[in-house]
Amino acid sequence: MKIDIGISAKDRKQIAHGLSLLLADTYTLYLKTHGFHWNVTGPMFNTLHTMFMAQYNELWLSLDEIAERIRALDHAAPASGAQYAKLSTIKEETGVPDWKGMVQQLVSGHETCARTAREAFKLADSANDQPTADLATTRMQAHEKTAWMLRSLLQ
Repeated sequence: MKIDIGISAKDRKQIAHGLSLLLADTYTLYLKTHGFHWNVTGPMFNTLHTMFMAQYNELWLSLDEIAERIRALDHAAPASGAQYAKLSTIKEETGVPDWKGMVQQLVSGHETCARTAREAFKLADSANDQPTADLATTRMQAHEKTAWMLRSLLQ
């Protein structure tokens, strides 16, 4: 059945692509955060181990929201490591940095996701797509707050 939600096919395609970029960045950040949770050591171990767990759980839940919005726009959500590697602007970490390096990378990752969400918001706003704009706003707020909290550890 043809979709008719008041957003043109062209706009839905552009918005879905913007959300796919956000999904890929979010998934890469989720993996990085979960890996850092497992591998953090040092004087900040307990604090960061607990903080990273809360963060990766929040990221995990957001993945479903983003992917389901892509589907509601009648597009397929990317769902493979290869697709995420191609779409994401966040670099994977293959080593184990010290706790400060982990925090710095996560600050950068959350700031990247905030920027990606901001771009998705612009696409949604210009197409009068309030549900996507709301989702992007929620993601910007979460990423900006998390980046601030992580940055505070480095001061």
